[in-house]
Amino acid sequence: MNVTAASARAASTRAVVLIVDDEPDLLELVSLTLSRMNLETRTAPDVNTARRLLKSEQFDLCLTDMRLPDGDGLDLVAWIQENRNDLPVAVITAHGNVESAVRALKLGAFDFVSKPLDLGVLRKLVGSAIRLGERAEIDSATANIRGPSLIGSSQAMSQLREMIARVARSQAPVHIYGESGTGKELVARLVHASGSRRDGPFVAVNCGAIPTELMESELFGHKRGSFTGAVADKKGLVQSAEGGTLFLDEVADLPLHMQVKLLRVVQEKTVRPVGESREETVDVRILSATHKNLADLVAEGRFREDLFYRINVIELRVPCLRERTSDIPELSETILGRLGKRMNIEVPAISEDAYQMLREYPFPGNVRELENVLERALTLCATGLITAEHVKLRAVLRPPSEGATPASAPASPTNDSGVPAGLGAQLEDIERDAIVKALEKTRYNKTAAAKLLGMSFRALRYRIKKLGIE
Repeated sequence: MNVTAASARAASTRAVVLIVDDEPDLLELVSLTLSRMNLETRTAPDVNTARRLLKSEQFDLCLTDMRLPDGDGLDLVAWIQENRNDLPVAVITAHGNVESAVRALKLGAFDFVSKPLDLGVLRKLVGSAIRLGERAEIDSATANIRGPSLIGSSQAMSQLREMIARVARSQAPVHIYGESGTGKELVARLVHASGSRRDGPFVAVNCGAIPTELMESELFGHKRGSFTGAVADKKGLVQSAEGGTLFLDEVADLPLHMQVKLLRVVQEKTVRPVGESREETVDVRILSATHKNLADLVAEGRFREDLFYRINVIELRVPCLRERTSDIPELSETILGRLGKRMNIEVPAISEDAYQMLREYPFPGNVRELENVLERALTLCATGLITAEHVKLRAVLRPPSEGATPASAPASPTNDSGVPAGLGAQLEDIERDAIVKALEKTRYNKTAAAKLLGMSFRALRYRIKKLGIE
């Protein structure tokens, strides 16, 4: 009797997964696979049955097909986000139908798996979702995160923390953008540490620091003898992030041929080492960051549009320091405390006039520049108080308004016709003339003009708009 009661209690604590699909064979396959993971399963053949079960019972994960007899899997994803937003939902998509998967991720789906089902990939997905649910009650927002945390209580930082907590519940690719020095890698680490992959590795790759000729081998690995110098098999950085997160810093610096290979990693979750004939499945979450405007690079033909939409499923913008000047005192105290501990000295206070200077300065280098300024001030300070004379800032204290000429900058020299004689303006004039002549020569056929100029149609369209050519 006691054994039976204990068994019942153990069974009741097992996670329950709702599988929504109208194919009996697939339902049986998935149910059998999950039962071997010690999970309970319930099945629903359509959207209405799934909604009824979700209203009346508790589930730890919902796994739904995209095409159902009475609706679309996306409709169910949207309904779950409105009514049961604490429930992870993953979608099953047709092979190659990545557009539907991206739409599902944007709606809030946890992840996706493609048909025909790879049971290994399915088990990893389900395991990640269940672990996320188990920690949901423990972790509130970004609390209990291991490692450094975001400093600042401004509205901009509160919104960023809220977004981190939301995207951490998904496996969707996240693109983090912001100016240099704002802390994009810190945000990436927090996304990793807040989610179900926190126990897996976090592998950060600076795409601009790897030589082009070594990039494929570094990212995807190589087999012994695949090229001169390959004396042993080597695991790539992508495979090193298995079960965790791959952070691609300065992703805009990836050459075009590597963008194609990265696209396959994101879409198919597979990778092929150099010299290997077969692809390997990988289970990594892709986070990327850059200080450049990827949309502009796409328009110029320097970044693949299809890759842009795959890695940019969710956007996280890290605010610059001049947008949150109220956080400067808190940041300064934290930075000085860290520097004082490193230098083994007592941390001085900061005077109000020094704080005023820091608030008025635009900080083009953001938090990284603030740390540089404070480290110099700490070195110069001989007393227990950092004053304005210790705070060495650049000459221009306020960023010039857009389109205005700074008061300290001399006016641009002009020629007799009044046209600016600066190098940038001269180059634009040359470029404008070349485009106009090409358009006239091709009778304003932009495709032919782009070919004549040796650029893509998209890049030509971008230059026409930028240069104001009608």
